[in-house]
Amino acid sequence: MKRILVIGPSWVGDMVMSQTLYTTIKQQHPDALIDVMAPAWCRPILERMPEVNQALALPFGHGDFQFMARRKLGKSLRDQYEQAFILPNSAKSALIPWFADIPVRTGWKGEMRYALLNDIRLNKKAFQFMIERYVALAHPKAEMTGSAVLGGLQALPKPKLHIEPQAQQAALDKFELSTLRPIVGLCPGAEFGPAKQWPTEHYAKVAESQIEQGAQVWLFGSAKDRDTTQQIIEHIPQPLREHVVDLAGETSLIEAVDLLACCQTVVSNDSGLMHVASAAGCNVVGVYGSTSDHYTPPLAKNSKVVHTDIECRPCFKRECPYDHLKCLKELPPKQVLQAIQELQ
Repeated sequence: MKRILVIGPSWVGDMVMSQTLYTTIKQQHPDALIDVMAPAWCRPILERMPEVNQALALPFGHGDFQFMARRKLGKSLRDQYEQAFILPNSAKSALIPWFADIPVRTGWKGEMRYALLNDIRLNKKAFQFMIERYVALAHPKAEMTGSAVLGGLQALPKPKLHIEPQAQQAALDKFELSTLRPIVGLCPGAEFGPAKQWPTEHYAKVAESQIEQGAQVWLFGSAKDRDTTQQIIEHIPQPLREHVVDLAGETSLIEAVDLLACCQTVVSNDSGLMHVASAAGCNVVGVYGSTSDHYTPPLAKNSKVVHTDIECRPCFKRECPYDHLKCLKELPPKQVLQAIQELQ
């Protein structure tokens, strides 16, 4: 039985997409036991991945180095694993498997960590999509020559989170939610920055149109997104607001997973919740501003991507370098509404 340790990503969306690696490993080694070490905020996602044996706590905050603490944790894991996959690019993320003396330590080149990895991969740019880069790590280095070897995006496994009916019903009861009207989810936040956030008035137009067609609208996000969701509600005509539920900052991450799975369609910025919604089985409309679906597209079975084609996008900046945000402001609600209709 092959025991594998994965040092997982720190971002929710990346963690969801990393399931493609675990699926590939299980296809190659059905009896493998995969343990994933991750920050506390990502661990609930791992509990919904059937490929993962256990989620291990990574007791360090984002950016914390803590060399001696990583050394102690690594040494506590000695003689437990045959291989480690290190998914973040940082040197510090490779320290724990190195101190654990895991025989095979696999990861992409990054941050001068040649001494820490002994199965280092150099040709990351030969793989366009993030999930290709995850899946490629499961293959021998000699076979990992580029995207064509993996068969392209459609041939790769896609993230699929397990939805627990009892937990889902408990979340519905907790927030006194009804499923009698079709549900459209909106995810208007983006941890990355404002260059990913479609304007609140545009989201409001989508919500207004969907409510008038008989749907209800649930707004998802973290506590940081509460101002954004409230602005959306303020743009919606008063008589229609009874069909809007603001869940931003109210749900846990795992409750958000189960409630997103209730939605027929989810409209989202390029964010972690877009990938959660995709893995929960929703139809997904991904709204792209400064970023590109040529790297992290929605991986739902049924999805649409909308964006403008102005000359300066994608720039991959957190904030608009020209201070106009045209890539988002000039993306009209009717384009998103058409995408919703095409998915129904």
